[in-house]
Amino acid sequence: MKYAVLQTLGVALVVLGGQGAIRLLVDHDNAGLLAWLPGGFAAGVTVHFVAVAVAVGAVVAGWAHSRAKEVGRRS
Repeated sequence: MKYAVLQTLGVALVVLGGQGAIRLLVDHDNAGLLAWLPGGFAAGVTVHFVAVAVAVGAVVAGWAHSRAKEVGRRS
């Protein structure tokens, strides 16, 4: 159950990070949720892409865990 929650959280972070990064790339002045962040455009894009990378990592880790359990059951 906890892996399903992690995967859901990962997908939510991918959506937030992805749309935020795309919006920031199209309109540099619209920082969205990260308007409070010092460092301007470069810092905002970096944070969005790091959030996407973490979320993708969580999803891949969840998938790998489920595959490992499946392989373990067959043995």
